[in-house]
Amino acid sequence: MFKKDFTAGSKSKVKSSVARAVRAKVMETYPKLEPHIEEILPKKEQLDIVKLPDRVSLYCLNDKALFWQHMDDPIMPHLKIVHQYPWAFPRIRIDRGAIRFVLGGATLMVPGLTSPGGRLPGADGTEWGKDGKDLEAGDVVVVEAEGKETACMIGVLKMSTKDMKEKKKGPGIEEGHYVGDGLWKLDLS
Repeated sequence: MFKKDFTAGSKSKVKSSVARAVRAKVMETYPKLEPHIEEILPKKEQLDIVKLPDRVSLYCLNDKALFWQHMDDPIMPHLKIVHQYPWAFPRIRIDRGAIRFVLGGATLMVPGLTSPGGRLPGADGTEWGKDGKDLEAGDVVVVEAEGKETACMIGVLKMSTKDMKEKKKGPGIEEGHYVGDGLWKLDLS
C-alpha cells in the first residue's frame, strides 16, 4: 500500500467528537494500550488528520504519526507506536529468509511463518496471539523478524493462524505498513 514515497495531502484539525471516537476505537481494537492511551492520545491535545493517497487517513498529534486507516478497514498503529508498545499487539514472527521480501513490499507468504524460524500464536498457550488463542482472518497483527528486536511490519491477516498451520501455503498478509515504506519516510513537519 505504501511502497512508493508520497507527500502528505491536506492536514486538518479533527473535531473533539471524532477524536473521542478514534480514541474509543483504538481502545476497543487494542485493549492492552488502554493504560497508556493518555500518553498516546491525550484528551487535551489537538488531533489532526492528514489525507494520504488511496483514501488513507493518517491521525497525528503535532508532527507525530499515530494511527492510520484505509477507508473502513481497521484502525492501525504506525510502526513507531508499535516500537514503543510492542507487547500491546498480537504478533507473529517470520523467518530470516522472508525479511528482505517483507522490507521490499512483497506479500508475506505463509511458508515464511510456518518454517522453523517463524512463529504463529495458537492454542499451545504462547503469548504471541490474543492471550494464547489463534488469530482470525481480518485481525491486525504485528510482524517481527527472527533475530531482530523490533517489528518490521504491521498488517491484516488474510487467513487464520489455524488455517496457516494446516495449509502451509498462500498469502498471509498482502498489504501493510513496513519499515522503510512511504508512510515510514513521510515528513509531517
